[in-house]
Amino acid sequence: MELGYQKIDQYNSHDVEELSKHYREILRLLGEDPNREGLLKSPERIAKAMLFFTSGYDQNPEEILRSAMFTEDYKQMVVVKDIELYSLCEHHMVPFVGKAHVAYIPNGRIVGLSKIPRVVDAYARRLQVQERLTQQIKDCIQKTLDPIGVAVVIEAQHMCMSMRGVQKQNSVTTTSDFTGAFMKNSKTREEFMRIIGVKLH
Repeated sequence: MELGYQKIDQYNSHDVEELSKHYREILRLLGEDPNREGLLKSPERIAKAMLFFTSGYDQNPEEILRSAMFTEDYKQMVVVKDIELYSLCEHHMVPFVGKAHVAYIPNGRIVGLSKIPRVVDAYARRLQVQERLTQQIKDCIQKTLDPIGVAVVIEAQHMCMSMRGVQKQNSVTTTSDFTGAFMKNSKTREEFMRIIGVKLH
């Protein structure tokens, strides 16, 4: 038996090849020499990285939820907080990173807890804006589970603000969206915000 590290690539070879050609040209246009040792494999590496960063286009978030739905007579709040989130800003294609907090109140159906972070990833790993990402996660859970209410809060730092532009390294953007009981009942919404430790001003 052969021991050691074995790399397994699961990328579409045609897509990798086509993207690599473009990244090689981008390196040249930036003033670099794509033929120097340190950059010889960079176009392919970048291509594979971008395919991974945008792999959410190949996923169906509603199907992710449907794959682990269960009938259960539970009508209290279910909260999954501090879900790590990595996405690309569609305006500059640089990262924004942070965490998502998601809650729902079941209405006869619950979902496997790991599926909620998977839904977050499926939408985050696309070219995004934080506002749309927040809404997409909420809409998917509401449509698929039909719960009594859904709450989503995202806190993120945007590299387009810290690396360029206004260059504010410590700014955090918070977005939120609610349906049902979380929208209509302030006590329910306040309980959720207390649990996740976020204040909306």
